[in-house]
Amino acid sequence: MTEKTDPASSTSQAASASAPSPNPVTRPQKKPRFALFIATAAGLGYFPKAPGTLGSLAGLILALVPWWALVFVGIIPADGNFVTTGPHANTHDPLVQCQVWIFLTVGALGVWAASRAASYWSQKDPQRVVIDEVSGQHLALFLGCVLPLWWKPQPPWINAELGFVTSQTALSWKYLLLGFILFRVFDIWKPFPARQAESLPGGWGIMTDDWVAGIYAALGLWLARAAGL
Repeated sequence: MTEKTDPASSTSQAASASAPSPNPVTRPQKKPRFALFIATAAGLGYFPKAPGTLGSLAGLILALVPWWALVFVGIIPADGNFVTTGPHANTHDPLVQCQVWIFLTVGALGVWAASRAASYWSQKDPQRVVIDEVSGQHLALFLGCVLPLWWKPQPPWINAELGFVTSQTALSWKYLLLGFILFRVFDIWKPFPARQAESLPGGWGIMTDDWVAGIYAALGLWLARAAGL
């Protein structure tokens, strides 16, 4: 015995099958694994507590690695006294060059990776993105500790040798600790124009406010070095 079908019902089913779905299924965004690896600083950003502090510690290590490497191969002495004479003797110093390239590389990758991560997680500044703390802390120690510090004495008849505040790097434990604390304070406080920089689009807003905090921390380190602390 065959089951009877309603012609009207068959017509409605065919129409509904051909009509477009009101809620089309969208293909999920492909996970940008390499960008997330960079943005989270090799996974440090996934730690449930204080991921930003861990990112800053990674930035501190990043500032030390070139110095360790150059000391190991004998290019610079272990005491950091690599400056010869004159206020521009460090212009082509290998340690300074290494730090500049590290900052440019990490900064460029950070802007790109932070933009991808923010888009993937649909958040303006995801907490898991800590490459900005890595770059900002590295900048603070590079500007505040690695660069030798000079000032020009006045009046001009003072011995020029007295114009040196220090001709050495300041990668000692006390300056590293001070630079770490200063950066964390300014990163949380976000003084002008750090908070305003957060409004920049994409990864630029995520990274730039930490660069501003790094510059403030570096200024604090320069003052401490000039005062002989």
